[in-house]
Amino acid sequence: MTRLWDPLTYENLMAGTVAHFEEQTQHPLSDIGSIWGPGIYALYYCGEMNVYEPICDGASPIYVGKAVPKGSRTGTELDLDHPALRNRLREHARSVEQVDNLELEDFTFRVLAIVPVWIVFAEQALIKRYRPVWNSCLDGFGKHHQGGRRSKTVRSWWDTLHPGRPWTADETQLKTIAEAKKRVLDYWKELGA
Repeated sequence: MTRLWDPLTYENLMAGTVAHFEEQTQHPLSDIGSIWGPGIYALYYCGEMNVYEPICDGASPIYVGKAVPKGSRTGTELDLDHPALRNRLREHARSVEQVDNLELEDFTFRVLAIVPVWIVFAEQALIKRYRPVWNSCLDGFGKHHQGGRRSKTVRSWWDTLHPGRPWTADETQLKTIAEAKKRVLDYWKELGA
């Protein structure tokens, strides 16, 4: 019996999304420009921090994220003209600038403005395809400052390896930089990198 290709299977939709995303141009994170709309994005690292050596060629992202339109969380009318992607990338650029051991010039990004119903699906497709280290084993990069309500939280793996964001100063430090580096190196071994 002949197996017919179905473009609408989950796997084929994911593959098509990743392929279309990869066609987008990479830009320096220091030059975000006038990006508008909701969608997905990926950050790429090409700096000197040796723990990230397996991905310094710029082919695999260090982090994948999404930027949902204003109104998504509240169920109100979606604002598709809101610069959700630009705002999220600016937040990430500020995080990189605030830490002690990363340089903004070592990062590039790629974005894809996308119809809101597909944003979560597209983000999952990219994470499944690339398994970015900051999504998969070094959590905490994409978290937002929670203010005084959560000042007694435990410092994330990301903030442990990359100290300096001012709003993490009051968080409880249970992990060490050496443990965070080992965690990343073990992750590369697991991936066969």
